[in-house]
Amino acid sequence: MDTRSRVEWVLRAAEPADVEVIAELRAVVMRPDLERLGRFDEHIVRQRLRDSFSPQYTSVILAEGVLAGSVTVRPAEDGRWLEHFYLAPAFQGRGLGSDVLRTLLEQSDVDRVPLRLNVLQGSPARRLYERHGFTVEAEDPIDVFMVRLPGVSVPGS
Repeated sequence: MDTRSRVEWVLRAAEPADVEVIAELRAVVMRPDLERLGRFDEHIVRQRLRDSFSPQYTSVILAEGVLAGSVTVRPAEDGRWLEHFYLAPAFQGRGLGSDVLRTLLEQSDVDRVPLRLNVLQGSPARRLYERHGFTVEAEDPIDVFMVRLPGVSVPGS
C-alpha cells in the first residue's frame, strides 16, 4: 500500500514557449545519470530537448500550482514512444511519476498499442518502468530500450 501523500496534478498541452523551461528541467534531472556515464555536457543536454521538442505531443505536468514536469508521447509506426518524462526533484518519490505513467498506460491500453521508451543505464527511473510492466527489448552501454505491451497487468494496479 502506498502511504505517501498524493500530489494533485493535471496535464496541460505544451506550448512552444515551454521549450526552455523543459530544457532546463531536463538538464537538472538528467545531470546525475549523465555525469555518472561521463556524458554530461551543459549545452548538449539542453539542445537535444530543443531539437526534438514537439509541443503537439508534449504535456506539461502541473502540481501544487507549479510546473512539476513534462512528458512526450510520440506516435510511431509500431506503437508510441514515451519521451522527455521528467519530474522536478521536489516532486520525485511522491507517487506523481507513477500516477502520470498509469494515466498514459491506460490510454495505450484503450488504444491497444505498445509503449516504448529508453532509459539511461543505471537510472533509478528503470525501476519505475519495470513496476509498471515495461520489459527490456535491447540495451547498449548507454541506454536500455524497454516496451510495455497493451493490457499487461501490473501488481497493485
